[in-house]
Amino acid sequence: MSEFKLVISDPKSGRAKQITISDPESYALIGLKIGDEIDGSSIGLPGLRLKITGGSDKAGFPMIPYLPGGRKYRILLSGPPGFRPKEKGLRRRKMVRGNVITEDIVQVNMVVVEGELKFEQSESEE
Repeated sequence: MSEFKLVISDPKSGRAKQITISDPESYALIGLKIGDEIDGSSIGLPGLRLKITGGSDKAGFPMIPYLPGGRKYRILLSGPPGFRPKEKGLRRRKMVRGNVITEDIVQVNMVVVEGELKFEQSESEE
């Protein structure tokens, strides 16, 4: 049973929304890569077109767009994602994930390409 936390960002409003999906909607995401676009109706958000921008697995390791597959890699990094150096020229070997969504992924980051994301109105916004 796979369950994903989706963090969907809307660049027009500058806001993000978190939703959790589980079976059977989660099966629509398994096997997709960073950079792929999906229709929002497959995950319960009709009228949206979403682009996958990243994610992280259950241990917190980030997905890297240029690494193939869904397995873990231990690579030398000199910058984000996965490592933020404190000084110039610093490099570190870190554990990261490939660019394919598997059952081990917990969080998937997405951005709205077309359509408008609906936000619930709170009392402070009125």
